Amino acid sequence: MPPRRSTNRPADSYGLFTPPSISAAAHTAHIDGGARGNPGPSGYGVVIHDASGRKVAELSEYLGHHTNNYAEYQGLLGVLRYALANGVKALKVVSDSELMVRQMKGIYKVKHPELRKLYEEAQQLVRKLDHFEIRHALREHNRDADRLANEAMDRGKVQK
Repeated sequence: MPPRRSTNRPADSYGLFTPPSISAAAHTAHIDGGARGNPGPSGYGVVIHDASGRKVAELSEYLGHHTNNYAEYQGLLGVLRYALANGVKALKVVSDSELMVRQMKGIYKVKHPELRKLYEEAQQLVRKLDHFEIRHALREHNRDADRLANEAMDRGKVQK
């Protein structure tokens, strides 16, 4: 087997190479979703930075009684909708949900019917962008999004 060649070019979620100019101009979104009790009161949080690193938006929503995986996908859908509504053409997403990241990359199949619908909607929205990448990060690298998701779940307690 020939040796693997390394490259400094970024790869998108499908393993295709993206011109560095597009990737460099991308907004970065840290997303998190959670459910207390799983299933239980759920919510998501998103922090979006522009290509220069300036925070441009925070999104947070209480979702009702759902699973953490449902909340993770809703966070992804939230940032994709934000990107398309605000003219963002290139997006890098960072999530602490290894399952969702692997499903979005096509490594894992999405078997649960409810999640399958969310996955398909996310894939449709991704196709409207010029560039999309998604990667997994440990929770400690996603603190602001985690805080916003917890604030959303707290708002659900107050609404009862």
